[in-house]
Amino acid sequence: MSEEKLYAIKNDEGEWTDTHCIFGPGAWATPDKTECEEGAKYHGGHVVTLIEEPKKVVLTKEQAEIVENAHFKSFPATFIYDSNEKDEELLMNAYVNGFTVAKDKKYGVWVPHVIGKMYYKDGRGSNDLDIASADCLNDKNQQFTIIEIEHYGLQDCKKVEVTNDGE
Repeated sequence: MSEEKLYAIKNDEGEWTDTHCIFGPGAWATPDKTECEEGAKYHGGHVVTLIEEPKKVVLTKEQAEIVENAHFKSFPATFIYDSNEKDEELLMNAYVNGFTVAKDKKYGVWVPHVIGKMYYKDGRGSNDLDIASADCLNDKNQQFTIIEIEHYGLQDCKKVEVTNDGE
């Protein structure tokens, strides 16, 4: 985020001045605050400081839950510190500026000792695994999170990260 500030002139009706100091929907901004202050005196209106919107922080699901719960606490900073002292600065930034939740990485898992075949989750509601051709990697049933890999006992299998999960 840039530290340079920009200034513009706005009137009480919510209109901005353009480069010709005419109020309307368009806005003209300058880093010269003095110029805007003089323009506001002469043409009316007031000086507004424009700032960039801070970038949202990317959090894990667990971190996001802490920040969400902090909004309901009498002392949110204390709650965040007590919940996760290690990530306090990150979580406070998320509390103030907003956040997004990181997607779980997904992997295709190769069947050992079989050429060109990968594991495939049975999509019919069972907890079974099938084997499918590796060309189905964009199918969501052939993509596994680390938790699913551990659940199915596939930790020792060769994995490839899926970068396009269709979402």
